[in-house]
Amino acid sequence: MTLAPIDFQRQRQLTIPLIRFTHSLCVFYTSMAVLSRLLRARTTTSYTILRFSSPYSTSSSSEIGVLAPTIASNKSSDRRNVQWVFLGCPGVGKGTYASRLSKLLDVPHIATGDLVRDELSSKGPLCSQLTEIVNQGKLVPDEIIINLLSHRLQIGEEAKGESGFILDGFPRTIRQAEILEGVTNIDLVINLKLREEALLAKCLGRRTCSQCGGNYNVACIDIKADHGNPAMYMPPLLPPPHCASKLITRSDDTEHVVKERLRIYHEKSQPVEEFYRIRGKLLEFDLPGGIPESWTKLLQALNLDDHEDTRSAAA
Repeated sequence: MTLAPIDFQRQRQLTIPLIRFTHSLCVFYTSMAVLSRLLRARTTTSYTILRFSSPYSTSSSSEIGVLAPTIASNKSSDRRNVQWVFLGCPGVGKGTYASRLSKLLDVPHIATGDLVRDELSSKGPLCSQLTEIVNQGKLVPDEIIINLLSHRLQIGEEAKGESGFILDGFPRTIRQAEILEGVTNIDLVINLKLREEALLAKCLGRRTCSQCGGNYNVACIDIKADHGNPAMYMPPLLPPPHCASKLITRSDDTEHVVKERLRIYHEKSQPVEEFYRIRGKLLEFDLPGGIPESWTKLLQALNLDDHEDTRSAAA
């Protein structure tokens, strides 16, 4: 019997993708185990049903029942154990309002978009893969996001003693929501909404100071009332004089990429809203205008407008 010659080149072509897949799978499940341990350790809050009744909510019901910890008191333990999620289209302002609530409630604001950008700037092993994904406006794969999120939570717990969290940018798919649901109990999901024409102008107007990292917006959004929609005015958030000449635009803030991100969001992420709506955890909030107006009304919707630290958080 004559044995056929071994095609080592063909074997190599078949083996390398399998090795890469196996490695990715191992990294994913390791990250999942870390994520599960960290989030379960943070789940120490007792939950009650809170009713949010707000004219700024676009829920089909006038009242929204959500599972949330009682945080009206000023006890540090009450404030540090909230586990909230911010949903909303790219550029709607999740980071702005999540970071303000983070200061108000003394919990970490964890934005997966920032984690991705940090990884890109670090020039690490994922840099080239992430650069292509981000520049095309696509969603970052689950295994990468889980890995980055697990690493961030681990650092926060070990180095800073953090408790609770406000997630921004995760979950973005049903699969991610199911993963999160399996390892912790989310108290409240805040879904920020903004008219698409305002959202597009806001994204294209975003600027960052290349020196200090400050975020600004040069767009002046002035939309007249029409077809039953109220008028909306959002003034620009201009930089101080010493930053004005150092402003840069994100490479993915182009009209084509922004529209692609919005398309993908509507396709992949909107079902996540329904996922939390049927669980009684979704608070929908229409942004009525710029930050000063919207922040005050968001606090009212969250029953936080009488919190003693509100003024300092709004500064």
